[in-house]
Amino acid sequence: MAVRAKTQGRGAVSNDVGRYERYATSIAYDGWDIEEDLTTLRTEVRDEVARSLITYNKSPDLPFDRSINPYRGCEHGCVYCFARPTHAYLGLSPGLDFETRLIARPNAAQILRRELSRSSYKVATIALGTNTDPYQPIEQSREITRDCLKVLSDFNHPIGIVTKGALIERDLDILAPMAEQGLVRVGVSLTTLDTGLSRRMEPRAPSPKRRLQMIERLTGAGVPVRVMTSPIVPGLTDHELENLLEAGKAAGADAASWIMLRLPREVSALWQEWLAEHMPDRADKVMARLREMHGGKDYDPRWGHRMRGEGEYAGVIAQRFKAACTRLGLNIRSEPLRCDLFEVPPQPGEQMTLF
Repeated sequence: MAVRAKTQGRGAVSNDVGRYERYATSIAYDGWDIEEDLTTLRTEVRDEVARSLITYNKSPDLPFDRSINPYRGCEHGCVYCFARPTHAYLGLSPGLDFETRLIARPNAAQILRRELSRSSYKVATIALGTNTDPYQPIEQSREITRDCLKVLSDFNHPIGIVTKGALIERDLDILAPMAEQGLVRVGVSLTTLDTGLSRRMEPRAPSPKRRLQMIERLTGAGVPVRVMTSPIVPGLTDHELENLLEAGKAAGADAASWIMLRLPREVSALWQEWLAEHMPDRADKVMARLREMHGGKDYDPRWGHRMRGEGEYAGVIAQRFKAACTRLGLNIRSEPLRCDLFEVPPQPGEQMTLF
């Protein structure tokens, strides 16, 4: 007799344990002659007291060397998310746990203020939302991202934000003044214009139409936006590339970027499960294209390779992207965010100087 997990509204199909766990759990038939449905998965959030917030990296593939993340895990549930394997470090599954068992860092703004105030701190653009979305649904009530933005605004600190979340519009009262000073740029991820595909692939993220509306509202308030056609899924969304760029440009974006689908560690198995469930007729084609770009493997993590792949197909995508951006005027190099305005504000109880 079948035992079915209720995964409606979630991206991952399974919840296999992370790579560091000694034991695994599984759904099994209990012997009773009745069909059973497991309890619908609910989102759980627990707090983590952060001891540090700014994470530094030396990756040559990234245009920034530091980032902050107010949350671990992401309720948007994008099945392809490259950050899913990080949940294994918490003893949780990169599958359904990643999108249902979230970690909030309520003291993030306090720690950020402390780190920016150190005399040894050297200013450079901070990236927000590089691992999990800072504007996922729980931000509505927790407001940790907003608190961090207030700190960055107080310090006149440059910031680059990556998000799918329409909740970013709430913070235009902070972002618009920062944009006037050249302190902020936002990247909005636009994966597909197909609403049905988006709902299956990124089940709790705003619809494509809503994301284009976000771009309009952000740019209308003076906040510069880059449309991110990421990830491009070969055999599934690649045919939409030019349409995605055109839609982003029409909504007000002034720049664009792209990344090929990445399948690090547990993401590969999760992605292939999703294909078998939702796109069985496309599964072989999608995986064949990916392996073609990675020397026969599902993924190759080498610097300079992991984001784009290599070979004829990857080259064609790069050429199409470049041609479309040239035609649409999305290839103009953006002005760097300003670092010269950075200043540590007076601390509570600290006497201000006269000059």
